[in-house]
Amino acid sequence: MRRPIIRKPVIKKKVTAPQARAFSVHLLTASGSFLAFLSLVAASEERWTAMFWWLGLALFVDGIDGPIARKLDVKHVLPTWSGDMLDNIIDYVTYVLIPAFALYQSGFMGAGLSFLSAAIIVVSSAIYYADTGMKTRENFFKGFPVVWNMVVFTLFVTRPGEYISFAVVIVSALLTFMPLYFLHPVRVKRLRPVNLTIFLAWCAFGVAALWQDMQAEQIVRVGIGVTGLYLFIIGMVMQFLPNLGGGRRGA
Repeated sequence: MRRPIIRKPVIKKKVTAPQARAFSVHLLTASGSFLAFLSLVAASEERWTAMFWWLGLALFVDGIDGPIARKLDVKHVLPTWSGDMLDNIIDYVTYVLIPAFALYQSGFMGAGLSFLSAAIIVVSSAIYYADTGMKTRENFFKGFPVVWNMVVFTLFVTRPGEYISFAVVIVSALLTFMPLYFLHPVRVKRLRPVNLTIFLAWCAFGVAALWQDMQAEQIVRVGIGVTGLYLFIIGMVMQFLPNLGGGRRGA
């Protein structure tokens, strides 16, 4: 005679309100993947204005999900879900892969240099994302932080010529692996009011360029170029002038 099978009751765990809020932040971050898809579709159709609008919206989402996650203590509430990994996956697509594809697809540096530039961007950036020591205590990035979405957008708007554009790609890729500081405009406290203002100015010039369908007036092109150059070099300036803006607060 067979013994009756005793089934243990299934205990259903209730989803708490903090867990639901925390998971909604992951959904917000994950929405960047759909924005990336939309921008890729636009790039494949050579609709550059639409592509950069979607990338700009993805940049906005990337800028707000981190502070919200820290406010809701998402890492503690959902310890088995990695927001950092999710963020890195989407960042690689929106910051690296799509801008590289846009360079190749547009061919504005010529077919050969455009293809080579795209290859340099995707390979150097993949290696950078494997570096677990990319941040300093003061929240600077060590090495160029592969923000190719901003670099490629600046090149598309300013159109400095194929050889200067290629030089910008080469220099940026090399700086990826050098122990030089690059600014995080929000999280670095020194000179934050100035740096954040200039970053917002760059964003405003960028919106103007998109509003003008990438045929930007000269004042817009100059504004994007000047503010972009400032954001590119100010971290290195602050690295070698540690007392600038309030003194060194950790390496």
